[in-house]
Amino acid sequence: MSSITVTTWSLEQTSPGDLRPAGGAPDTVRVARAEVPSPEFSRFLYTAVGQDVTWTDRLSWSHREWREVLERPGTETWVAYENGTPAGFAELAGQDEGAVEIVYFGLLPAFRGRGIGGHLLSYATARAWDLALRHPERDVSKRVWLHTCSKDGPHALENYRRRGFTVFETRTEEEPLLATPGPWPGAGL
Repeated sequence: MSSITVTTWSLEQTSPGDLRPAGGAPDTVRVARAEVPSPEFSRFLYTAVGQDVTWTDRLSWSHREWREVLERPGTETWVAYENGTPAGFAELAGQDEGAVEIVYFGLLPAFRGRGIGGHLLSYATARAWDLALRHPERDVSKRVWLHTCSKDGPHALENYRRRGFTVFETRTEEEPLLATPGPWPGAGL
């Protein structure tokens, strides 16, 4: 099996004041929370965004596994829409000890490079910091964190840094090169 060398950066903000929001989004873009956990919709977003950046860890999940994750207290999916069409998403997961992880973040390929990513990341990070308002059982006082890797888009790491995230860990390792089918078999780019 072929492999690829992958560098992964873990980044964090340790205060809501660390967030440096992007400029305004295009007038045709809005961000809304997907308030009803939907494994079908979340799997669509995951595969559509991850198809060309080799997101594979959830491809084998059953409907039950998706539902279990999406129904955890403090888990939220925020979706960017352009003219009513899903353009990208951020999945937040409230964690113990005052943290929220931005578990997934990205745009569908057709929506990249249009000013949506900075806006969505700003919005999602702000929603991570105020997650306790919607989930009082989750204290979010210490940090919002995420990871990105060299397989992600060429502007991903810089977008996180521009929004005020700082790197706290870097690691490089070999990973198997796996096929990503996209939202349906054969749809990969």
